[in-house]
Amino acid sequence: MEFEEGDRVRVEKAGVEYEGIVMPSTTGHIIIKMVSGYNAGIDPEGATVTIVQKKQDMAVSAKPAVKAEIKPKSGLPKVSILSTGGTIASKIDYRTGAVTSQFSADDILQAIPELTEIANFSGKAIYNILSENMKAEYWQELSRAVVEEIKHGADGIIIAHGTDTMMYSAAALSFMIDTPVPIVFVGSQRSADRPSSDNAMNAICAAKVAVSDIAEVTVVMHSDGSDDSCSIHRATKVRKMHTSRRDAFRSINSEPVGSVDYATGEICTYLPYSKRDEKELSLKDSLEPKCALVKFTPGSSPDILGYFIDAGYKGIVIEGTGLGHVSTDWIPQIERATSNNIPVIVTSQCLNGRICDRVYDTGRDILKAGAIEGEDMLPEVALVKMMWTLGQSDDYATVLDILKEDIRCEITERSLE
Repeated sequence: MEFEEGDRVRVEKAGVEYEGIVMPSTTGHIIIKMVSGYNAGIDPEGATVTIVQKKQDMAVSAKPAVKAEIKPKSGLPKVSILSTGGTIASKIDYRTGAVTSQFSADDILQAIPELTEIANFSGKAIYNILSENMKAEYWQELSRAVVEEIKHGADGIIIAHGTDTMMYSAAALSFMIDTPVPIVFVGSQRSADRPSSDNAMNAICAAKVAVSDIAEVTVVMHSDGSDDSCSIHRATKVRKMHTSRRDAFRSINSEPVGSVDYATGEICTYLPYSKRDEKELSLKDSLEPKCALVKFTPGSSPDILGYFIDAGYKGIVIEGTGLGHVSTDWIPQIERATSNNIPVIVTSQCLNGRICDRVYDTGRDILKAGAIEGEDMLPEVALVKMMWTLGQSDDYATVLDILKEDIRCEITERSLE
């Protein structure tokens, strides 16, 4: 009998036996997902394959999981988990062999029961998407959902989000919401069915921050490759710096706000922060989505900028070289943009350090053309700030003033070396 994807099989080769569920293969090897959570790829030549159970038989014999009722505990704070999808709420899809977002927010509580010792949780799925599908309009809907949860008595908010664009969403909510309670973004680099998954630790540490005094929008993820602690990153200073490491997130041009010791749950803070109930809850969720982030490369045509100007874009962020430079033939297009009341912010591809367009002639010419120095803002944060600022005012002078102002610690007076 031929085996198919989704069947449970036993493969014997060279005296070694493997058992697991057959997954899609693009190499001609037999790929199986083993009980351990790891995948094994076996060359079929000389291998003996025995079908243990057909996928349709597994579906028939499988009993629906019985979810235990989670009862609230007296005296614990109330925390809302808003799920948008992502790896922290994902598992393997044996149809495609890919990780897909399939869990609801309630499933997170079932999978990580330790959370119920920290707070009384309510869960709501806002989206069920992978984070590359996030849009500005989704940020707006998410921000409104957060505000509603706070109005209804939530002492903290956890947002389960895919890691790839989490820094964009966190920055967006940071600008849009004045919050009296913690708003914590959390994700995981590895899905729950992998032995090295970081989902439980990250979620538990995020819950600790959600009931803490740190009333800001933060991102909580692994501090290093071990399971010792999670860093608490400020939403406007964090970036994903590795594709797959569990400690992929780093604070740029800043220390983290603090860290959470996983073993004890204790929080250590390193920077000043907004404390619980210091701010009145307010929402400014207007955004201008038609803004562009443009990366300058040697020899690239100024027509790139011309395209966005002619296409009716309302704001442009340039990721320049070093101290914030582009070639001289880009400068007339920058001037054309600013002359048409299209603000231009220049940031740096270096990420660490800050812009200074007063050192070289090119930089001075960029400033004369009307561009704004992005200081030490991350390019993606500058983009989100541009979108938010243009949503707050249509007066060009006011827009420029807001873009130059430090709103959410996105601009620091002194960058770290």
